[in-house]
Amino acid sequence: MDRKRELKALYKEMKPEMGIFLVQCLKNNKCYLETAQDLKSRINSIQFQLDFGNFSNRELQRDWQQYGSENFKFAVLEQLDYDQDALKTDYSEELEILYQIWSDKLANQNVELYNKE
Repeated sequence: MDRKRELKALYKEMKPEMGIFLVQCLKNNKCYLETAQDLKSRINSIQFQLDFGNFSNRELQRDWQQYGSENFKFAVLEQLDYDQDALKTDYSEELEILYQIWSDKLANQNVELYNKE
């Protein structure tokens, strides 16, 4: 029972990587941007949804089906560091700022983005 409690406490202390990532279509160079408080889980979720044809961004889903998964790449653009304050759990504002920074950067490079849904 103590081991179970110890594992539960360790799990609560784990801090997944958070930040911003993109899904880039290599055929048309169009990119989908998204932020996440758990990058690995969100990327896996999107890949799963795209593979099964039920991703919420219809335009990206259509291109995924048309060009195939081998013509897309997933890349983490930037990770966000956790605050020193261990009580802070909501990073949505910081992630939104990160999204704005990267969407502006990519726009300045003339990269077309899929619409944010």
